[in-house]
Amino acid sequence: MNKMIACCGINCETCEARLATINDDDQLRKEVSRKWCEMNHTDQITPETINCTGCRTDGMKFYFCNHLCEIRKCVTSKGYETCGDCPEKSNCLMPLRGKSSTSVSASQRLNFKKGTMHIAETSLFLL
Repeated sequence: MNKMIACCGINCETCEARLATINDDDQLRKEVSRKWCEMNHTDQITPETINCTGCRTDGMKFYFCNHLCEIRKCVTSKGYETCGDCPEKSNCLMPLRGKSSTSVSASQRLNFKKGTMHIAETSLFLL
């Protein structure tokens, strides 16, 4: 499976945090920081924290993805590459966001298209 598909199904290849990191683009880091702070109602996501090369690749990881993401923790603890690999995905009630009480099944969270997953919700970085 493509290593640029994150544990949750996000395509890391097109993630602005990854693009800012690989292109060393401080302006894009500022834009991502501003967007993610607004999206998650926080001021804790600073441009300095926007460094990530992808959830399942070697290298830097965004703090939330590396340390707080419950989906990533679940996937790695079960030995899968992504949430979509789990046979329990249709009954899973993994929280959609970090500390949110919103829960949806993994099958609702992910849309499956030709063996690749695309995240159905973009606001994953709630701190």
